[in-house]
Amino acid sequence: MLQEYFKLKQNKTSIQTEITAGITTFLTMAYIIVLNPIILADGGFDYGGVFVATIVATAAACFIMGLYAKTWPIGLAPGMGINAFIAYGVCKGMGYSPQVALGAVFISGVIFFTVSLTPLRNWIINAIPKSLKLGIGAGIGLFLAMIGLSISGVVVDHPVTLVTLGNLKDPIVILACLTFVTMVVLEKLNIKGNIILALLGFSIITWVTGLAKFNGFVGPIPEMKMFLTLDIKGALTIGLVSVIFTLFFIDFFDTAGTLTSVANVCGKVDKKGNVDNIGKPVLADSGATIIGSLFGTTNVTSYVESGSGVKAGGRTGLTSCVIGVLFLLCLFFAPLASSLPKQIDGAALVYVSTFFLRNITDVDWDDIGEYAPAVIAMVAMPVTYSISHGIALGFISYALIKIFTGKAKGVSPAIWLVAILGLISFWVR
Repeated sequence: MLQEYFKLKQNKTSIQTEITAGITTFLTMAYIIVLNPIILADGGFDYGGVFVATIVATAAACFIMGLYAKTWPIGLAPGMGINAFIAYGVCKGMGYSPQVALGAVFISGVIFFTVSLTPLRNWIINAIPKSLKLGIGAGIGLFLAMIGLSISGVVVDHPVTLVTLGNLKDPIVILACLTFVTMVVLEKLNIKGNIILALLGFSIITWVTGLAKFNGFVGPIPEMKMFLTLDIKGALTIGLVSVIFTLFFIDFFDTAGTLTSVANVCGKVDKKGNVDNIGKPVLADSGATIIGSLFGTTNVTSYVESGSGVKAGGRTGLTSCVIGVLFLLCLFFAPLASSLPKQIDGAALVYVSTFFLRNITDVDWDDIGEYAPAVIAMVAMPVTYSISHGIALGFISYALIKIFTGKAKGVSPAIWLVAILGLISFWVR
């Protein structure tokens, strides 16, 4: 039946190969099970509720991708960067409740799903300048790095300089630094699951030395306290317009970038650069965000780590289904996940941030009119502790530069729209 449904022979793969690919991708993205609850709990979310929501929403999204998109071996889960934006920007920074934040996630998912059904999808992708998109991606990386360094204790608050170096003599901070180095070394050695292996390895050291408490391996599944708690009405306010747009923007372009990247590896891109059958995976991805908000987590998106499974031979949606099954099996490991020290988890965040920062290499550094707004967006995110502020400042500066250099005529209407929305968001704060 699996052979027939996924057309394994036509796609030059087998059940065994797809299972291997699914396991490979799972190992590279399983860190989200630990990091997502910790990040969102910092914003007022219930830890156990998010733990369950992360796993269930991820599994549901993978099954939808696998069974609907069929020929796309993609793993999906709550997106890094978006979860930090919700926790630290929307909930802690702007003072909104987790319920209202989830309402905003739901609305952004509906917008994404609607756009995915129309020609607007291609128009939006082509309307945003490449340098600005890359700068925003790098900015999200710096934002995650700042949060990760803070959680790990490497960076702390300071009344004069705002931030300063933490206590590097603290044993657990030292272990956090070594965790990061180990992740990089394992990646260099092409060892799959490097993030999970380093997290568990150094967590064991903290348990043995008494620096952290071990709560056990398995236990009952936590209560789904975040399920259907979203406040859609509360999210429909002027103050959250920029937040909803930011969620949509990040999710949309993250998905487009990831799917294009995986399509290149799979051979789904033709000579003109068009991606074959991209409509179904985009719809599956956008629908996953809606589902995630109902369960109680932030935007669920396609993971670029899926490329590891593709390299292992994954070619169909069966790979996605395998990923979904493996995530569901993790539901019983809540005690183990809650035992990981936050400092060690912070090191993983810093490591993940390096993936985003690679975007900066492809910015057009020969045109200051292109790279200056990208740099503004990139730098503004960590220093304002807000992804939405960084996006707004990047678009506003881009629009102003085009106006005063006499190049406004060729600018896409999307730029003006986002720039105006950005100005309005600052005005109503």
